[in-house]
Amino acid sequence: MRIADLAGKRVAVWGYGREGRAALAALRARLPDLPLTLFCSEAEARSLDEEASQPKPLLQGGISLGRSGFSRDGLTLIIDTPDAATLSAFDIVIKSPGISAYRPEILQAQHNGTRFTSGTALWFAEHPEARVIAVTGTKGKSTVTALIAHLLRGLGRRVALAGNIGLPLLELLDPPQAPDWWVVELSSFQTREAGTVEVGVINNVYEEHLDWHGTRARYVADKLALTAAAKTLVVNAAQADLMVRIGAHSRGVGVDFGAGDGWHVRAGSVLRGAQHVFDLTNSPLAGAHNAMNLCAALAAIEVAGEDAVMAAVEIASFRPLPHRLQTLGEREGLTFVDDSIATTPQATLEALASFGNRDVTVLVGGYERGLDWQAFADHVRATPPRAIITMGANGTRIGDVLRAVGGNYRLEATNSLADAVALARALTPARGVLLLSPGAPSFDQFRDYAARGCEFARLGGFDPRSIGVIEGLGIA
Repeated sequence: MRIADLAGKRVAVWGYGREGRAALAALRARLPDLPLTLFCSEAEARSLDEEASQPKPLLQGGISLGRSGFSRDGLTLIIDTPDAATLSAFDIVIKSPGISAYRPEILQAQHNGTRFTSGTALWFAEHPEARVIAVTGTKGKSTVTALIAHLLRGLGRRVALAGNIGLPLLELLDPPQAPDWWVVELSSFQTREAGTVEVGVINNVYEEHLDWHGTRARYVADKLALTAAAKTLVVNAAQADLMVRIGAHSRGVGVDFGAGDGWHVRAGSVLRGAQHVFDLTNSPLAGAHNAMNLCAALAAIEVAGEDAVMAAVEIASFRPLPHRLQTLGEREGLTFVDDSIATTPQATLEALASFGNRDVTVLVGGYERGLDWQAFADHVRATPPRAIITMGANGTRIGDVLRAVGGNYRLEATNSLADAVALARALTPARGVLLLSPGAPSFDQFRDYAARGCEFARLGGFDPRSIGVIEGLGIA
C-alpha cells in the first residue's frame, strides 16, 4: 500500500511518538487535503501543542487538552485509546510500532474490514527499488546496523542509516539523492512490515517482548518473518535451533557467521575462514557478544557484494552507541557503565561477562514483562558478581528467584534507580564497576531506555547531554 492509495479513504494515525510524527508529516506532504484522525495520549497531545508554534506546524494555533476530541486544519485529535468500534470506522489505521498487533480491538477491527499499516510498510511500498540491508535480533541489532553503515561509508559508499535505531524511515521519504545502501534496523514489531531486502541479518533470538507478542513462539515467528523478505540471509551459527527454524522458513540463501569457515572469532581476533582480519584489541566494542556483532556486520557487507576485509580496518574508528555497555567514566574511584539498553536477562549476563574478574555491582529490574530469570540466577550462582541490586516493578520477583537459587554475592532490594545507585556506591569497593544493566524495559519509571540511562549518568555525576548521541543517522 502506497501513500497515494490512501487518497479518499478514512485514515487514522494511532500514536504520536517519533513514528507517528513521521507518518503525519509524510501524509501532509503527499496528501495535504486528506482528513486525518490522530489517536494519542495526553502527553503526546501536549507535544503536538508545543509543535503548533513551530515554523511548519501540523496545526495552526494551540490545542485545548480539556476536550477528548476536536478537529482543526483537517486533523481530528482524540486523546484516548480507541476501541474496536472506533477503529472499525476507518478504512486504514497507521499504527505506531509499540502498539501490539495482537490487541483484541485491532483483531476485531481487522475482522470488520479495517486495514492496519505502518510507517515502515509505507516506506517500503514507496521504495521498491531501494537496496536494503535489514537487521533484526533480540540483542545487538542497533550496534550491528550502525556498524554496517559505518563500514560501508568507510568504503566510500553513500549510506542511509535509519529505522528502529532512532530515525523513522518516513523521515527519509524523499531524499534529494538516493543512497547506495539503506541500512535499516527492524524490531520484532516491524519485521512483518518489510518489503523485499537484499540482505537480511538475524543476529540472535532470545525471549523478549512477551507483553507485545503474547507468547515466545509468536515472538520468534515474528522475528523470522524477515526471512520471507530477504533475498539472502545472514544468521548467527551459534544458535543451532535458530538455524533449524530459519532453514524451514527461508526463501533466501543462508550465510552464517560465528562458524570456522566464515566470519568468526578466535584467540582475540576476527577471522574470515583461516584469514586473520582484525585484532580485537583495536576494537572500541567490549565483550564477546560485540565480537560476534562485528562478525555479523562483516558477513552482511560481504554478502552484499562489498569488500568486507578492506572495510574491517574501519572498525577501530567506530563510536559505540550510547547506553550499550557505555563507560561513562570514574567517580569516587568507581567506574560507571551504562547498559540501559539491556532489556533481557541474557543481555545482562553478557554485560557481566565483559568485566572478567573485576568487582561489579549490577542494577537489575524494571518494567514487568514476565521474562524468565532462572537461567540468570543459575549463572550468577556459578559466576557471582560483587553485588546485585534489584529495583523497579519486577525487582521483587527477580529477587525471589535469586534468593531461591542462592549464591556468593550481596543481594539487596530498592524501589527506584536513585536508591539503587546510592546503595551501589556504598557496596562497591574502590576500582570496582557500578553497572546499570537492568534486563528489563524502563516503562515502569522512565519514558524509554535512553531516559533511564541519562538519569543513571546524572546520578553518577555525569552530563547526560554528552552521552546520548547516535552518530551517523540519516544519509551520508
